[in-house]
Amino acid sequence: MSDVSRPSPGAASVAAVIPAAGRGVRLGPGAPKALRALNGTPMLVHAVRAMAASRAVSLVVVVAPPDGAAEVKSLLDSHALPERTDFVVVPGGESRQESVRLGLDAVPPGHEIVLVHDAARPLVPVDTVDAVIDAVRAGARAVVPALPLADTVKEVEPAAVPGEPEPVLATPSRARLRAVQTPQGFDRATLVRAHETVTDDVTDDASMVEQLGVQVVVVPGHEEAFKVTRPLDLVLAEAVLARRRLNDGF
Repeated sequence: MSDVSRPSPGAASVAAVIPAAGRGVRLGPGAPKALRALNGTPMLVHAVRAMAASRAVSLVVVVAPPDGAAEVKSLLDSHALPERTDFVVVPGGESRQESVRLGLDAVPPGHEIVLVHDAARPLVPVDTVDAVIDAVRAGARAVVPALPLADTVKEVEPAAVPGEPEPVLATPSRARLRAVQTPQGFDRATLVRAHETVTDDVTDDASMVEQLGVQVVVVPGHEEAFKVTRPLDLVLAEAVLARRRLNDGF
């Protein structure tokens, strides 16, 4: 890998927080989603390696299930991880939002940029990680990678009974819509303020920052940064890894 992403002297240090405390019910019973194997290696390990692949990231904080921090630490210790990156495991909370806050609390002073990355997005390319970091370093306080939508989207009135027909209310223009991915990158002070201020249940940290009135900007995402949520996603992820092995010659 080239040294393009190596931070220049005086560049802000970057930490990545990976909340991995969820159960992943849509993948079915068994181990928590982040610990499911992908090509023989837990998804969480793939996600940690994806963050550490960026030479700008000097610390990765993994937020484990509340009763599983020791297990997750042992798991990471048993897999090869880049020596230039420090790794910390902390127990998480009852919600994703609480888990991110606990991970953020574990980031020591000196890391002025914080990435928040879904453990269920194990294959995000390093170029996407670096693009997010570069945008924050250039002055953005909150950055998300995102892709244009391929499908037409309909706004509907949700059915009172699941499975029944739903009336269409509107057809938003796809030109103004994006499918958001991770890692999301933040000026640390802004993210801390968001977690101290916003109490609404939100699906991502950028939404919390938006509620502060702070502008969030988008950089190009990548098709391989998809979220592994359903069994079919595991099949697709295995195919991506197989293609990578073929292209990399091993």
